[in-house]
Amino acid sequence: MLIDDREIKGIIEGLLFVWGDPLSLKDIKNILELDEQEVSRLIDEMIDEFNYNRRGLRIIKINDKYQLTTRPEHHEWISQLFEDNKSNSLSSAALETLAIIAYKQPITKAEIENIRGVRCDKALETLLNKDLIKEVGRLERTGRPIVYGTTEEFLRYFGIKNISDLPDIHDVNEDNMEKEEFYGKE
Repeated sequence: MLIDDREIKGIIEGLLFVWGDPLSLKDIKNILELDEQEVSRLIDEMIDEFNYNRRGLRIIKINDKYQLTTRPEHHEWISQLFEDNKSNSLSSAALETLAIIAYKQPITKAEIENIRGVRCDKALETLLNKDLIKEVGRLERTGRPIVYGTTEEFLRYFGIKNISDLPDIHDVNEDNMEKEEFYGKE
């Protein structure tokens, strides 16, 4: 059965909408039973079309996966739907812990606490519950401590494609970087 590019794009948009989480190019290709290069071309066209038409949604690429998201410039209005839900925000302790993990990963709880100078149990629990970090393994030493790293949700939340897109640690300070640029959406 032959279908045109427009219909395939509609199917891809539906897949991304229904799935919600990032969906791999391989999965989309397998569902559509099309060549990976063809699917990649169509998604790239969709990204351009969504941006050109300034649609309320956009398609973002995270590693080799794609996700349908709202535009960050619409955050002011969309956030009004969640005004009463303060559980989405991170404390300064959680943000500090997250920054340490992002820049030093893989890292143990003891190493984080050594850098911060205080315990980080609650911050780690919050970050794990929000799926911003995950356990990436255990060290082969006494006590076999857990090693933490960031997740794809971390990348999506901060609007970056991969961890190498983080600003250089030496460039991050309050004098030359605005809060919104570093912390992403508030």
